[in-house]
Amino acid sequence: MSYQSTQIDPLDSPHPIPWSWVLATINASHSSSLSGTYCYRSQSLISPDREYAAYSRIQMQVESEYFRSHVTSVLFLENLRTGDLQAITPKSPLADNPFLNTGTDLAGRISIVIPVSWSESGDRLLAREFESLFGSDIASDYAVIADRQRNRVYTITPTRIRYTNAVLLGWSQLNPDKVLFRAGMMGDEHWQQWTVDMNGNTALARGDRTVLFGQAINSIWTGPQMQNQQ
Repeated sequence: MSYQSTQIDPLDSPHPIPWSWVLATINASHSSSLSGTYCYRSQSLISPDREYAAYSRIQMQVESEYFRSHVTSVLFLENLRTGDLQAITPKSPLADNPFLNTGTDLAGRISIVIPVSWSESGDRLLAREFESLFGSDIASDYAVIADRQRNRVYTITPTRIRYTNAVLLGWSQLNPDKVLFRAGMMGDEHWQQWTVDMNGNTALARGDRTVLFGQAINSIWTGPQMQNQQ
């Protein structure tokens, strides 16, 4: 199966999910009339103190009816000194651990998490959780923050404002403890920026900019992985 490395994104995010791979996988499976499970591993994002790496594994189950296909993912946090590995699952509506049999109907859902940035000190990881449904115009981002010192995971998105789509941008430059989003209504030309704190409190963020920390690196495992066709 050929794979195009050109990065496109359903929400035109500055932190693209592997959407080209999703589309190429569906097209290749349908052209060969095969269903099956396919995997993809993101780049590793190394913390500023070089002690941790974050990456995600994305799993796609392709069905004969494409709108019943589903994409799930897990974010991994690896201690580079000890080799300890922690799996992080967002608490957003469509997120589900693909490695556990929960009995939940996954048909049609798209839930993709990828690492975006560490905090400047390396004690917090920020990840983008993109959620959508095949065959619909539903699509929006959540921010997933893994706090290593508190051993807690926060899943946040703008609240108490009117929007159909939110796009995670990164940490706020003016308020480093908050996350910056762009959000608006589908079809509107101008979307505004908003800061969101750990509790979901949302404020207009005129003149704010994004700050990002960490080093993204590729490995021999980055990209499409072994597939199991049926």
